[in-house]
Amino acid sequence: MQVIVAHNRYREAQPSGENTIVDQEIVQLRAAGVEVHPFLRSSDEIAEFSPAAKALLPISPIYAPKAQQELSRLITEHRPDVLHLHNPYPLLSPWVVRTAHKHGVPVVQTVHNYRQVCSSGLYFRDGRICQDCRGRALGVPAIVHKCYRGSRAQSALMATTLAVHRPTWRSVDRYIALTSGIAEHLRDYGIPDDRIVIKPNGIPDPGTPAPLGEGFLFFGRLSPEKGVGLLLDAWRRHPDGALGPLRIAGDGELRGLAEAAAAERGDVEFLGPLDRAGVAAALRSTAVVLTVPTWHDVLPTVVIEALAAGRPVLGTALGGIPYLVGAHDPAGAAGWIVPADPAALAAALPTARATAGTLAPLARTRYERTFHPDVVTRQLVDVYTKM
Repeated sequence: MQVIVAHNRYREAQPSGENTIVDQEIVQLRAAGVEVHPFLRSSDEIAEFSPAAKALLPISPIYAPKAQQELSRLITEHRPDVLHLHNPYPLLSPWVVRTAHKHGVPVVQTVHNYRQVCSSGLYFRDGRICQDCRGRALGVPAIVHKCYRGSRAQSALMATTLAVHRPTWRSVDRYIALTSGIAEHLRDYGIPDDRIVIKPNGIPDPGTPAPLGEGFLFFGRLSPEKGVGLLLDAWRRHPDGALGPLRIAGDGELRGLAEAAAAERGDVEFLGPLDRAGVAAALRSTAVVLTVPTWHDVLPTVVIEALAAGRPVLGTALGGIPYLVGAHDPAGAAGWIVPADPAALAAALPTARATAGTLAPLARTRYERTFHPDVVTRQLVDVYTKM
């Protein structure tokens, strides 16, 4: 089987879990015997563009002529069975779907965000969940609020792109929804259920979990939508030391909140940004991982990392988190789900601390059954073969 994997990489200065997942998926597919032809572009290339190429850049989300020419050559050379698309913006354009179809190649797309509808892809604006553009022929609210890159002009271009490519998206042969929440988003957009497959991302197996540590760990981007403010509000409702340690790892615009909490309380430690070895060590030291976004986070990889390490997760009931934790799994959930509310989160913290040991085996089992790379790669190859 031959597959073209198409992806516009996000800038290296902007750490991207999506880039990492695409790279891992290519490795896993090749290990499974699939012949993969990467069709990758990077937003970092834009800095090296000629003035003429930069002048044409604003239209590339709608139609990127160079990308279509190069994709046509690649298809002609290899005659792939499937084109698997991830992110098309800005250098590939959704037009790659039309190019593949022109050559008789079916298209699978993994949906990593809400950009079929939302110009920012997040359903989040001004510190709150926003779905103002749902159901609109043109996302005028995105233009008014400058939702794409803080620019009214660029937001108008992206809103126009989404309107122009509505028929393109509806022509995709199979959608891979990372969670049940994304599947519902696609149904709401008008995609028939028989063209949607739920297949989450997987991560490499870190090995047998270490014995549970103590306390709680929050790691990720320190930004408003990731919920570090919500977490600290809930944490302060308990006396200093009552819950064991809270370790916060990461970086971002709300770093000052984490540093202030660590200075204020003896039970809060700010670890700063961590490399992969540092994350692994932090996971070994904790009993519970906290994932508490205030937006519909699609598939926070930190949850899968926690489950792989045998750490149950306390998360908010938004986006993909209930699915990841297995809130409706008959075998039992691998954590606790609460509303994105400080009082609800504060009330759940003692329960999580007291019962972490009971749920830890369920966490590892859920990883092995649902997110192990062998499992998700078999699912992906099955999607391809049924095209």
